[in-house]
Amino acid sequence: MKDEITIDGVVYVPKTQLASDESGMRAVLIRSYAAGVHFGLLKSEKFTESGKVVVLASTRRVWYWDGAASLSQISKDGVANPQKCKFSVILEENEIVNVIETIPLTEKAFYNLKNVPVWKI
Repeated sequence: MKDEITIDGVVYVPKTQLASDESGMRAVLIRSYAAGVHFGLLKSEKFTESGKVVVLASTRRVWYWDGAASLSQISKDGVANPQKCKFSVILEENEIVNVIETIPLTEKAFYNLKNVPVWKI
């Protein structure tokens, strides 16, 4: 593993820091039933008869990614090939219904994802 150090035969790895903004909103990656994958700052979440509803601030849709095997890897490391990814423009706020997965982002991943170039036509 790259990010580890061995001292006197004991292997140490860095503590994972989860990302949040100055107001305390957590950075998350979400997967929904019909709206796809998004990341941003978790403003609110509630459970309704329609399913879980999440409101994200400073959010982008992840249409295509390259350089990570899964959303789990993206949540920890970000993407290795940002130039090949297709991430939307930033929306100030987006309400997404039928969220089936909410994954916290590490600081490393959030910084990486925020810096993927905007994909638009």
